[in-house]
Amino acid sequence: MRVDATSYEETSEYVARWATEGRSAYVCVANVHMTMETRDSEEFRKVVNGADLVTPDGKPLVWALKGLGAENASQVRGADLVTHVIERAAREGIPVGLYGGTPESLEDFTRVIGQRFPNARVACQIAPPFRPLTFEEDRAVVRRVQESGARILLVGIGCPRQERWMSEHRGKFGAVMLGVGAAFDFHTGRVRQAPRWMQKAGLEWAFRLMMDPRRLWKRYAKHNPRFLGLLMLQLLAYRRGEMRGYREGRGGGDGFGGMERLGGIPTGKADEVSR
Repeated sequence: MRVDATSYEETSEYVARWATEGRSAYVCVANVHMTMETRDSEEFRKVVNGADLVTPDGKPLVWALKGLGAENASQVRGADLVTHVIERAAREGIPVGLYGGTPESLEDFTRVIGQRFPNARVACQIAPPFRPLTFEEDRAVVRRVQESGARILLVGIGCPRQERWMSEHRGKFGAVMLGVGAAFDFHTGRVRQAPRWMQKAGLEWAFRLMMDPRRLWKRYAKHNPRFLGLLMLQLLAYRRGEMRGYREGRGGGDGFGGMERLGGIPTGKADEVSR
């Protein structure tokens, strides 16, 4: 899976620039769960690797990048990225749309945005049903986004559903889509976030497991040990010189410093986390 060694400032700059240009793009915020889903599904791997940017949301991915030579890699958590992107959008007058959650959670999140960023403009709030949309329902969603004028769309319907949704809707409206998971509920206090010390220590998964063990224990039991074992094998191969690691960008044609094209995908300081 491709992971871009980026930062909050750099990612926010990309999103704001693409939004101003009216570009249809999407950003994946990656953790161990997403990484292992890409390993298990070739179709989903294409979805993630086809994104315009893939940020390291999970601390283990930051450690992986550093182990593969990206010494300056830093964590770009989805919930915190939302704050940085909205702050930049408010400053530059870029309208933002919300997709996911419930009508009540979106109203609460919009109120939080207004309190923290008075100049922010929420152009649309769309709470889809908790089931696949019909063809007509999907057309109605696309029309609402188009008519609202939103240039950034925060998509919070969970992994891997939101990544597939963004991939399917790239090109249908001129907005940059960010897959933000449970960020709406985090910012409104509906779901507790891990303390900062646990986030920095890479233990956010343990906090979430304690908060919701019945839903998450199978996911972590399936994915975490496999990720650790496969990463150890990859790091060993990299240190032996048997596998390519992180590659520093050399500059590209998209107007961002440090960008190069790998396989036709514009990336920042990019690494392909192989399996």
